[in-house]
Amino acid sequence: MRDYDEVTAFLGEWGPFQRLIFFLLSASIIPNGFNGMSVVFLAGTPEHRCRVPDTANLSSAWRNHSVPVRLQDGREVPQSCRRYRLATIVNFSALGLEPGRDVDLEQLEQEGCLDGWEFSQDIYQSTIVTEWSLVCEEDWKTPLTTSLFFVGVLLGSFVSGQLSDRFGRKTILFATMAVQTGFSFLQIFSINWEMFTVLFVIVGMGQISNYVVAFILGTEILGKSVRIIFSTLGVCTFFAFGYMLLPLFAYFIRDWRMLLLALTLPGVLCVPLWWFIPESPRWLISQRRFKEAEDIIQKAAKINNITAPVVVFDPVEEQLPLKQQKVFILDLFRTRNIATITIMSLLLWMLTSVGYFALSLNTPNLHGDPYLNCFFSALIEVPAYIAAWLLLRTLPRRYVIAGVLFFGGSVLLLIQLVPAGYNFLSIGLAMLGKFGITSAFAMLYVFTAELYPTLVRNMAVGVASMASRVGSIIAPYFVYLGAYNRVLPYILMGSLTVLIGIITLFFPESFGRTLPETLKQMQKVKGFRYGKKTKGSMEKEENPKVIITSF
Repeated sequence: MRDYDEVTAFLGEWGPFQRLIFFLLSASIIPNGFNGMSVVFLAGTPEHRCRVPDTANLSSAWRNHSVPVRLQDGREVPQSCRRYRLATIVNFSALGLEPGRDVDLEQLEQEGCLDGWEFSQDIYQSTIVTEWSLVCEEDWKTPLTTSLFFVGVLLGSFVSGQLSDRFGRKTILFATMAVQTGFSFLQIFSINWEMFTVLFVIVGMGQISNYVVAFILGTEILGKSVRIIFSTLGVCTFFAFGYMLLPLFAYFIRDWRMLLLALTLPGVLCVPLWWFIPESPRWLISQRRFKEAEDIIQKAAKINNITAPVVVFDPVEEQLPLKQQKVFILDLFRTRNIATITIMSLLLWMLTSVGYFALSLNTPNLHGDPYLNCFFSALIEVPAYIAAWLLLRTLPRRYVIAGVLFFGGSVLLLIQLVPAGYNFLSIGLAMLGKFGITSAFAMLYVFTAELYPTLVRNMAVGVASMASRVGSIIAPYFVYLGAYNRVLPYILMGSLTVLIGIITLFFPESFGRTLPETLKQMQKVKGFRYGKKTKGSMEKEENPKVIITSF
């Protein structure tokens, strides 16, 4: 089969058609930004305390002292899950005894919140936490809600590629948009936590499938010089733009059902894109649908004001591609060297994902305004993606990735040293940590693709990407630890990020090297011995004849 890029070279690289596809596909990612992180506000946990019934015959003094206090960040705050035994304090109130003067409060018997909770409405009017009382003994459901969303993301990332290969890129792109929008709308009518969470899993499946298929469709339609920009500055920055819109919506809409409705409606605006985004000509050719592929290319040439050849794809000339050798996931562990690279790649993806999502989900727990903190967390991603793109163009991969991970992990570890009262400094360090980890995350696709040979490259990137989904499933529980110790999540995230930065230094370098075509051509892990090498072979590895810096 003739090279597709060569056949369609007459279209140019950056004409009106390519620009249209670039921006429309990138724009279709915007809803992913606020749907992917909406749980930050939908499942926000406001300050709460045990409710004391209005019918309880208590004096104002005893009502004000009905809940024990605890020390938090140097100030006394009411206990969230305990109150003094109501029958006891009602009796003391009837006897005319005063709390603290006549009765030692520390000696009083306590009980749980038998009459429910009072939730502060300073930040949220309502969330799923306040709606279904997901606090105290039920607080485990909040991180589980987020984790199950990412389980849906894991399932979606597993099936989206296969579905788009079977039914076409465009069809699955819009089908998954419909799944994401439709099931988000159904969530508004959830009658309990179980219903909300099951629907959230399906939303997660649609959310990642939409993202992955848009990425595939863009890389297949756009030319070589535009693909790297599309995969970094295109879909990533538009995702960040959608993420920045989330706190804006949430600030003005404090009720979770109305907020979810507002976040769902923009998905409907993507429907007209069906008439502007074409199917992938590459996929059509693979299905022997040459006439449809021909029509798309002819239309693209007309938009670019270019005269196309009379026949672009000749069915007689376009022979079926040779049957490729079958590969299995065990091939990623075939030899000691390949297995070592694969295991390190899985750890790199998973721990980087833990850091990224834990920092993103933890913004409500930072000091200051949670809406502003969330906006800054989204905003910092834009320079992070730009930095990743610039660094990938000019510098060795493993040193760059290790460097930004060291930077991100180190500043997170510094948060524990910030004195109380310097909250702005803690927030600044958290944002810098997010910058480093986001930059590393953006580089992993290119780095992993360059390490593995053509035969298993897609499989390796897919398996590594699934490892990152496992990291996102774990991430909510890092945030959950912050309820017990504010700096503990940062200590864990910082330590793991620095650790994975050290491990990255043992990867082989892929910058400026020939992309491997077979498993035997894979480079060796740095610092490990796998038999003796001749001087000539070492020189050949260090000085490849062909220079390829990106795929």
